[in-house]
Amino acid sequence: MINDIKKDAQDRMGKSIDALGRNLAAIRTGRAHPSILDSVKVTAWGSEMPLNQVAAISVEDARTLKIVAHDKNLSAAIEKAILTSDLGLNPSSAGTTIRVPMPALTEETRKGYTKQARSVAEDARVAVRNVRRDALADLKKLSKDKEISEDEERRAADELQKLTDKFVAEVEKALEAKEKDLMAV
Repeated sequence: MINDIKKDAQDRMGKSIDALGRNLAAIRTGRAHPSILDSVKVTAWGSEMPLNQVAAISVEDARTLKIVAHDKNLSAAIEKAILTSDLGLNPSSAGTTIRVPMPALTEETRKGYTKQARSVAEDARVAVRNVRRDALADLKKLSKDKEISEDEERRAADELQKLTDKFVAEVEKALEAKEKDLMAV
């Protein structure tokens, strides 16, 4: 029972770290990276679809993304979707190929993105702590129902705290790496 609770907590905390990685990848730096466009949805074939499902996205050079639509009729819709996204990107179309230059980041925008990254990291820390809270509540219920002793509950709570500290440290490490990446000129 205790091991199941710890395993579940570890899995859920791991998912929080995975989500943090995806959210940090969506924050753009001055360099081109296909994951920047993960949030872009294109109206294609009568429904909203992620851009990476209707086109091939590749890095052409350090500051340019190259997008080739699987269906050439979708080029205009892809271009419109990128323009209307809140990413501040300005695509240019050359036939079936769409190029998206990454604008250079100013000091002000770097600080704004750093602030956004800190907010995303704080959300991940809160998610990890919420998992710990849920696991502790489960342990308390087991103790209250006399399925485990108070000593076992205390030991398991200490182990959960160590697990929480480990995942919060991973969040800090990811945030530090992103901030370093954002502030690199």
